[in-house]
Amino acid sequence: MTHLDPFTDLLDYPLYVVTASVGDDRAGCLVGFASQCSIEPVRFMVWLSKANRTYRVAERAERLAVHVLRRDQDGLARLFGGETGDRVDKFTEVLWHPGPGGSLILDEAPAWFVGRVEDRVDGGDHVGFLLAPEATGSSAGERATLLTLTGTRGITPGHPAG
Repeated sequence: MTHLDPFTDLLDYPLYVVTASVGDDRAGCLVGFASQCSIEPVRFMVWLSKANRTYRVAERAERLAVHVLRRDQDGLARLFGGETGDRVDKFTEVLWHPGPGGSLILDEAPAWFVGRVEDRVDGGDHVGFLLAPEATGSSAGERATLLTLTGTRGITPGHPAG
């Protein structure tokens, strides 16, 4: 087995909070594996752990909302990364509003987009959700300093990685 640690240990990529909703069933988690993956048409891929409750809701969802966090929003990162929706209703702890297509938008996020799920790709212990962006919003008047992997090293995951 080849390990990527010598490579990935050098990276400090942004983290995202992904939310999903199907009827009254809602979920959200902190995601480290995500990126724009096409320019034309615009597409964005987010990878959710199969062990995560958000994955179980997202596999039935038509849309997902993807949020960036500022570096100083470690409380939101701890809630969505260190708690599991199997035990905690994270949405009673934060301000949010319904977004396009029944999505869940976190009010404190400096920027977000809602994407229609175009495809799901099994990648091992994570499943990739290919999103076609439909709506976006931003409360940041200028480029925000985003929360990255380095800023979350002290968060114990609510679920194991795989």
